[in-house]
Amino acid sequence: MTTNVIRDIDVIKTWTLSSTLNFTRFFFKQLYKRKFVVGRHHIRIAQALDRVFRGEVTRLIINIAPRFGKTELAVKNFIAMGLGINPAAKFIHLSYSDGLARDNSAGVQAIIRDPEFTRLFPGTIPTSRNTQKWSTTAGGGLYAVSSAGQVTGFGAGLVDLEEEDQDDELIKAVEELAAVNPGTFGGAIVIDDPIKPDDARSELIRTKVNQKFETTIRNRVNSRNTPIIIIMQRLDMDDLCGYLQRVEPEAWEVLSLPVLEQDENGKDVALWPFKMDLAEIYKTRELTPWIFETQYMQNPQPLTGLMYEREFKTYDVIPVTRKHTVKAYVDTADTGADFLCSIVYVETEIGNFVTDVIYTDAPMEVTESETARQFTRCQVQKAVIESNNGGRGFGRTVESQCRILGNKLTAFTFFHQTNNKDVRIFSHSNEVQNLTYFPTGWEHRWPHFWSAIVHYKKDGGNAHDDAPDALTGTVEKRADTPQNLTRFF
Repeated sequence: MTTNVIRDIDVIKTWTLSSTLNFTRFFFKQLYKRKFVVGRHHIRIAQALDRVFRGEVTRLIINIAPRFGKTELAVKNFIAMGLGINPAAKFIHLSYSDGLARDNSAGVQAIIRDPEFTRLFPGTIPTSRNTQKWSTTAGGGLYAVSSAGQVTGFGAGLVDLEEEDQDDELIKAVEELAAVNPGTFGGAIVIDDPIKPDDARSELIRTKVNQKFETTIRNRVNSRNTPIIIIMQRLDMDDLCGYLQRVEPEAWEVLSLPVLEQDENGKDVALWPFKMDLAEIYKTRELTPWIFETQYMQNPQPLTGLMYEREFKTYDVIPVTRKHTVKAYVDTADTGADFLCSIVYVETEIGNFVTDVIYTDAPMEVTESETARQFTRCQVQKAVIESNNGGRGFGRTVESQCRILGNKLTAFTFFHQTNNKDVRIFSHSNEVQNLTYFPTGWEHRWPHFWSAIVHYKKDGGNAHDDAPDALTGTVEKRADTPQNLTRFF
């Protein structure tokens, strides 16, 4: 009898650990007493997660519509299965709110406290019911917290202190996760819906989430073997997934699962008819086309009209032309509130070929020397600097530093910009797109500048206008522009 029980445990254990989908189906039935309805997207998600367990993928993005079973499969059961594989594994789980993160943490605990789980994986025993941070008797466990580091349930006077303490705790947890012995599955960072749909329209909140990823997660994970998984519906062109795919496209494996697909005959097919059939899909597309395209098709679109509606032209090699002048246009920052934007480009009869960009909110003592090095490195012949907001003093310092660097080539010109920025940017937008060429891959080379250009909206509400303002200046100051034919420089 004992031998048969052991054999039964071995068979079930082997089957559940053979794939994330098997594990999910088994324990979903244990907990909820009903079957986990499997769609073909679940198979594809599980296959991607299995590759994470095998160490074949360390950076994974899964984009899928809400209510399609992503959290059950890719968060709760993935983490529980990881603890079954290695009870010493350490996980960090992030979501847009503490409450949601802790609910998912409680869901993981529900699985590993199930009698059948205990029977199959007796080494995985939680030592606490605390849903924010808990451990197993083997030293593994889970830390669950808001992706933005927010603390709720405290008075206003305690928020800053508690938030700082929470960041320290998260940093410590990430460092512990990075210390797991390489070569074995030691856990992962699992991020599920790092931003709410209602907050995704706020550039400030999006930026905060993206920066939190950079400062608290990426820079603290010293081991390249520690997997990071992000599961979310797309919400904006510059949400966390869009940001990461722009700054390091080669690093992330992306599984995008739109609700509407086509079969081999080109006919529409619903991704998961159990949740959303074709009639419901078509109705959603008709009623809320922007939400449908962004959150359901994983193809984020701008909500309002963009200033530059066409893609910019790109180049691999600057063509040989009769006219070839290396220029720079600089829009200086205003007392730290704006960005300095310095664009170096080659002006030809065909157009302006951008070769280098500085776009930063660093202080003037940093940008002066950086701009001087840029002009010298790029062999700028003519530099035009807006004298507004201390620009003349900035330019004089840059000129002095250029000479110290041995740069006697660059000629400096200053002018006071009196025309309205919004009017200038709008009225010259077609010329800018017709005459500007960026190097292939410019979105990766200058991601913040690229974002400021391609996301700039016609109807206002833009956080900054320095990038499109400077780009407009490169066209305005072309030698063949009528007002400059007789008095340029």
